Amino acid sequence: MKDLSELLVAVYGTDFGAHTPTAISSFTDMTRQAATYRDRRVLLAGDAAHVHPPIGGQGLNLGVQDAVNLGWKLAQEVKEVSPARLLDSYHAERHPVAARVMRTTMAQIALRRLDERTKAIGDILTGFLAMDEPRKQLAAEMTGLSVHYDLGVGHPQLGRRMPDLDLVTATGSVRLYTLLHDARPVFLNFGGADGIDVAPWADRVKVIDACYAGVWELPAIGTVAAPTAILIRPDGYVAWVGEKDQVGLAAALEAWFGSPVL
Repeated sequence: MKDLSELLVAVYGTDFGAHTPTAISSFTDMTRQAATYRDRRVLLAGDAAHVHPPIGGQGLNLGVQDAVNLGWKLAQEVKEVSPARLLDSYHAERHPVAARVMRTTMAQIALRRLDERTKAIGDILTGFLAMDEPRKQLAAEMTGLSVHYDLGVGHPQLGRRMPDLDLVTATGSVRLYTLLHDARPVFLNFGGADGIDVAPWADRVKVIDACYAGVWELPAIGTVAAPTAILIRPDGYVAWVGEKDQVGLAAALEAWFGSPVL
């Protein structure tokens, strides 16, 4: 407590009368990231893979998403249903996300300096954040909703987290995320994907015919065209988007969920 009081006085001129804390911890602006998240049978996630200042509370979300991204891939590896290269996608997807979070936290730490030049930068940024688009973009970065895995060119939803839509199905209304509770991939047919056949993957992929009447909106992007069908991975990210055809669907199913049962 003595050290904390001295620091408060040094920075603010007073310790504000702080006393008898329940717990005290400290952190620095140390920022480190493992060069690779996988070396054969060794996989790193969370604080073992990256460390950065806790500013903005981004570390918990980052570590949990590491675990969710890795968990379903490990499960499929154990079950021997996916290609051997599936686990390599863990590093390819999550390493750039952590690098971006670390860049954000380093910038936020830099903006806490008290010199006049840093204050001037802060004032300018405050002006930008009074605008809707920059504010939405920063909010998406801070919450992890801007994450976009590079799964190729296509619909804006491809490679991004699926929104938790209110769906209408044959059994009634349902929130989309409840369909992911058993950690299985989900194929949603919104009525414009007649003729699409995912039966060879029926033992692994849950198929749902659904309707959605609302606006299709993505964080930091805005309104996008509604797809006719969509393939969602167990971690909630979109592996394939159909726009009145099934081009690329079989390849996506095999790449993420293994060979078809013939």
